[in-house]
Amino acid sequence: MKKITLIFSLVATTVAAIAQPKLEQVYSDNTYQFTGVAISAKGRLFVTYPRWEGPYKYAVVEVMKDGSAKPFPDEAMNEWMPGEDGRNKWVCVQTAYIDDNDFLYIVDPAAPKLEKVVDVNNAAKVVKFNLQTNKIDRVYNFPQTIDNHSYLNDIRVDTQKQMAYLTNSGTGGIVILDLTTGKSRQVLQNHRSVHPDPYAKFIIDGHELKKQGQPVTFQSDGIALTHNGSYLYYKTITDKKLNRIRTSALLDTTLTGQQLAGAVEELGDVAHTDGMEFDWKGTLYLGDPTTYELLQVGPDHKPRTWIKSADLIWPDTYSVSKEGYIYVTTSQINKQPAYNDGVNKRSQPYKVYKIKLP
Repeated sequence: MKKITLIFSLVATTVAAIAQPKLEQVYSDNTYQFTGVAISAKGRLFVTYPRWEGPYKYAVVEVMKDGSAKPFPDEAMNEWMPGEDGRNKWVCVQTAYIDDNDFLYIVDPAAPKLEKVVDVNNAAKVVKFNLQTNKIDRVYNFPQTIDNHSYLNDIRVDTQKQMAYLTNSGTGGIVILDLTTGKSRQVLQNHRSVHPDPYAKFIIDGHELKKQGQPVTFQSDGIALTHNGSYLYYKTITDKKLNRIRTSALLDTTLTGQQLAGAVEELGDVAHTDGMEFDWKGTLYLGDPTTYELLQVGPDHKPRTWIKSADLIWPDTYSVSKEGYIYVTTSQINKQPAYNDGVNKRSQPYKVYKIKLP
């Protein structure tokens, strides 16, 4: 009986291994650490590099068909130096996103080395590009919405309502941006859903992630918008709780902070994750850096392992293509010197993968 059970177990393991989707490498960098990725309707691929521990060269690149990369939109915008005006240059870019109309949004929290924002009124920005012309369509700033301890992280755009939603992973909160008027406001900054559970331990590679001897905590980070624009999903990295809220509540300016807090739905423990994204079928994809997995979350909000691989070193940002692939970066954040007593454990190259969606 034990022998039969063992055979069935081996067969099941083999079938699972065969069924696991393939990670197809589409870009790599042997030197510089990246975080963000976005794929356009016409297959243009953009990758973003934060100005963190270094080394550092460009903030935003477009990946060419031959695998090479060129600074986007040009070298001049990528040449900011400390002390310079940051309104017309990339200071510390976090991510990229492409909306349903094929406009590109670059989020620049302008906080080098994850320290203070160099200029809250001008340098911290979202820059919208028209990919037909490669020209800037509009620049959005956030005066009186964020402070110099903020870090604008991820963005999702509702093209029907012309609204954008961003996470603030510096102080915690959801930033709502009206793309028509340019006005913004931050909500839920005092709510538990944008702050990690203080009792949760973020265990990765067999030990609790720490910086300068203290446990690391990450505020609101990953964000995803359902395709009908009705729900915004979001979470912190440090604990596993997944939250969502109706966008109708987020956009209702008559609601008090308490009323808005009451609209937040906690969906239970799902996974640690950095970024997350919905596919065209409504499945939510997350990546757990503690288990080196990509997960699927369906309407029941139960996580299911989709891919498990040692190559998934801190899955970071996601982008779904028109051809039915999901693109993901591996940013290796847990391997940075700051989280390893000054020892750089990052391994080159940093990689962008694409995976065929079911």
